[in-house]
Amino acid sequence: MHKVEKVKAPGRDHIELLKETYEKGTPQGEELGRWRQKLASRSEKLSYLQNGERYFYSHDWYGSEKRKSPA
Repeated sequence: MHKVEKVKAPGRDHIELLKETYEKGTPQGEELGRWRQKLASRSEKLSYLQNGERYFYSHDWYGSEKRKSPA
């Protein structure tokens, strides 16, 4: 079950605030960081890399916002 805390909100009475929903610790095991084995074909691997690096290498993407001209 999720942890919930009751807190006082500005302009309202008490509300329920959802606490952390993750499991503490670090990932472990042999499969940690082995993304190449999870993708079947070469095209899937290229798509994964291009999607992850579009921020740096795309022509229609300039930083955190879309702009008509590069910065």
